[in-house]
Amino acid sequence: MSTQIAVRLPDSMVAQLDALIARGQASSRASVVEAALRRELRAHLRAQEAELMAQAKPDSDLESVVDWVFANRPDLN
Repeated sequence: MSTQIAVRLPDSMVAQLDALIARGQASSRASVVEAALRRELRAHLRAQEAELMAQAKPDSDLESVVDWVFANRPDLN
């Protein structure tokens, strides 16, 4: 399932997207935007995981941390 959304981008950025496609380095504008968004979402998730790990006490059982990570890991594929 997918949802179409509208995104406004600067003309220069769209030109760079189109250049990637013209060179065969990307299949579509949407594929580039989707890949970039996937990387951004993963970065935010890693930051959340790091915050949780930083709050864990060294002598505590980290099983709850691992449980949280797997329960909150979205499917970004």
